[in-house]
Amino acid sequence: MGTPARSSLPPAADAVRAALPEWWPVLLGLAVMFVPTFYYLFTGPWIGEEQGHGPIIFGLALWLIYRKWPDMLAATTPPRASWTGWPVLVLGLLAYLLGRSQKILMMEIASIILVMAAVLLIKRGGRALRVLWFPFFFMLFMVPLPSEFVAAVTMPMKMAVSWATEHILWFLGYPISRSGVILQIGQYQLLVADACAGLQTLLTLEALGLFYLNLMRHPSAFRNIALALFIVPISFSANVIRVIVLTLITYYYGDAAGQGFLHGFAGMVLFVTALVLILSVDSALQWYVRRRHGDDGSGHGGPGSGQAAPLRTKEAT
Repeated sequence: MGTPARSSLPPAADAVRAALPEWWPVLLGLAVMFVPTFYYLFTGPWIGEEQGHGPIIFGLALWLIYRKWPDMLAATTPPRASWTGWPVLVLGLLAYLLGRSQKILMMEIASIILVMAAVLLIKRGGRALRVLWFPFFFMLFMVPLPSEFVAAVTMPMKMAVSWATEHILWFLGYPISRSGVILQIGQYQLLVADACAGLQTLLTLEALGLFYLNLMRHPSAFRNIALALFIVPISFSANVIRVIVLTLITYYYGDAAGQGFLHGFAGMVLFVTALVLILSVDSALQWYVRRRHGDDGSGHGGPGSGQAAPLRTKEAT
């Protein structure tokens, strides 16, 4: 007798393909409902700098769901539907109707997360949502915050980035001065905009850091917490580097270069710089954790120190 042929697809792809007969009506319904929303996002807010991180966040969240799909199926076999999915579904539909009709972008995008979570609860139960909690939490970073709150938080951040840029370039010998968030270098004036040093940029980089943590899955709680806290100064440093790059481009190549194609390149500099800083800080934390575990200060050495630990025996009573 011949052996059954093995699939050459990875486990996640195999699991998704096997689940298509069960899920395609749901996917079709979600597509009919949200295609107009995504068309508006991809032709409007998501092509701008302030909300340009939206498609990246959503794409990475879908990839995380795809990656964890076999684990979700294994944890929910047989499936146990949860009644809590129905109130969540009603809430999501109301948010969609209100956001779509009144053009409230925050509610319209939030409805995508609510409806997807509700469908998962109805189809597979609460255990499925517990397995896939991080992708749904990660999607919260693509929900735009109220403009009044963003403006109130962004202004101190722009002031701090402008101050740091001025002092760094002045120390390097450039003719630069500052008035509020306006930088004067040579004959050029630059306004530090919200997109260059705003709250959305901070949240995007925080999301990037959390995605990295979820992907690496470090066993050390200290390393995870420390890296998550370091995301804030890393974001600030990356923003300062971006503004410095824009300032120097304008100083050497003129205002047209700074506001044209190279302005978009500075956005790439922001994320590349943040990623390099995250990797550098993570490597330093990894070195610190290994050193701390390798030498516990007892004189006997830790795991991997080359010294065998004495065996402990329990006396019989």
